[in-house]
Amino acid sequence: MKQNYLDIIDPIHDFVRTYGVEIKIIDNPIFQRLRRIRQLSGAHLTYPGAQHTRFEHSLGVMHIASQAGQALQEKGIINSGDIENLRIAALLHDIGHGPFSHLFEEVAQRKKKSSHEQLGRDLILKTEIGDLISKSGFNKKSITKLAFGDSKLQFMNEIISGTLSADIMDYLLRDGYFTGAEHAKIDHKRITQSLDVYQKKLALEKSALYSFESMMHSRYQMFKAVYFHKTVRSAEVMLLESIRLAYDELGLSSLSLDDFILLSDEYILSKLVTLPTHTSELRRAKKIAQDYQNRELFKCVYERILTTKDQISKIKTSQLKKELSKRSKVDENEIFVDSSITPSIPLSPSKKESKSLILVTKDGNKVLAKEIPISQIPLVSTMSGFMNILRVYTPRKNRKKVEIAAKLILGGKKS
Repeated sequence: MKQNYLDIIDPIHDFVRTYGVEIKIIDNPIFQRLRRIRQLSGAHLTYPGAQHTRFEHSLGVMHIASQAGQALQEKGIINSGDIENLRIAALLHDIGHGPFSHLFEEVAQRKKKSSHEQLGRDLILKTEIGDLISKSGFNKKSITKLAFGDSKLQFMNEIISGTLSADIMDYLLRDGYFTGAEHAKIDHKRITQSLDVYQKKLALEKSALYSFESMMHSRYQMFKAVYFHKTVRSAEVMLLESIRLAYDELGLSSLSLDDFILLSDEYILSKLVTLPTHTSELRRAKKIAQDYQNRELFKCVYERILTTKDQISKIKTSQLKKELSKRSKVDENEIFVDSSITPSIPLSPSKKESKSLILVTKDGNKVLAKEIPISQIPLVSTMSGFMNILRVYTPRKNRKKVEIAAKLILGGKKS
């Protein structure tokens, strides 16, 4: 039977082909909302081209997940129905992201609110997105589980999120392209074509190990050059603080799903820059948001890359702020201690650090599989562990005072 499809032009994948229920989901206002949420929140203030959104990233993840599924189908591991489920789940994996992507979630978690995964589950199961899925003959509960790493088939979860996932392959390619960073050149087609399954876990043909190493190195470099760039983080620290201070005023503490799907980057920013000023907290939130909008960013006056051996990592940021304020005689509310931390190797769908990689080799008709610790992959082992950067930020007017205090208290060099 002839299947209706729509080709969407994409600068990363040339064309992303979409079918049936996928087109209906994409055209739905709940999914269209992702056009108004930038993939890299405030990074465009440092990299002007970084205007891309969660919308096109979601299309890209579906495209790469489909390629991975087709490779596994050719090996007799899954069928066309599995690929259809995989595509829909990959398309919806970011549906629960709020304004400014992970920043909104960071504030929400401090307030003990839902994660983007839980919001995503609710948006699929409790809105018309789920109705579209069900009416098209698919099981919305199983697709929801797959989209957020809860499927019983671990390798299917791993195609969407994890060390060998479509998610990481698309965001590295896309973020590298739109920021102009030269670090994210990865051979995603080689990796997807080389995927296999061993004991229900996603595996990789040994011949593609070099491509995997290259991808992990690209990710590491992108964190250093883009995601944890000191000016990118400055913009993010400002957004975090402004949203945190105005959280209740913005009505974020009692959001319904209907309220949530109205939120976007520009909606929240417009609310922040026009806040009432009847409390000191709201005045500060408004001023920070206006400075963010005008790119009057906080200045980084101290930076240190931490290791697990660094005793400094045990210092609480609140305690450090008090000490910096006392020494510099600058208001504690104008000093910001930022500890940027991420695992050097992507987390598995279960949110645990990936410890190993399964490599398969073919010997005639026999398939030999070996699970090797990531610590034994030469290039990758040098990056394993956590990237952790401690920085101190303050508005420009306090720059010298806080810099001197930070060097006295923390030692070492400033940024």
